[in-house]
Amino acid sequence: MEIWINPACSKCRGALDLLDAEGARYTVRRYLEDVPSADEIRDVLDRLGLEPWDITRTQEAEAKELGVKDWPRDEASRGRWIEALAAHPKLIQRPLITADDGTAVVGRSEEAVREALSRS
Repeated sequence: MEIWINPACSKCRGALDLLDAEGARYTVRRYLEDVPSADEIRDVLDRLGLEPWDITRTQEAEAKELGVKDWPRDEASRGRWIEALAAHPKLIQRPLITADDGTAVVGRSEEAVREALSRS
């Protein structure tokens, strides 16, 4: 299991606390420092079953500067969204947990983290 975190994020810290309390084995990826490539983002999106706009933090200053709220949310624009996430990792929703069974979850709630645990 791998968890993408921003250490300054309380949801990320909460997810780590829960994983630790459950004795889970996991790898931490500080994705603002170890920025995922566009291909890695595509892979995580496939594992999540989501589209890039579903995991974009549209309220971030960078998102507002880019104007992502006004971008089309369709297949033709998918690549543009993914490239933006790769170029501006602050826009990626957190924490993202990839489970051992090939799936992933956005671990913003205790239930979501427990779901990832049940899959590993």
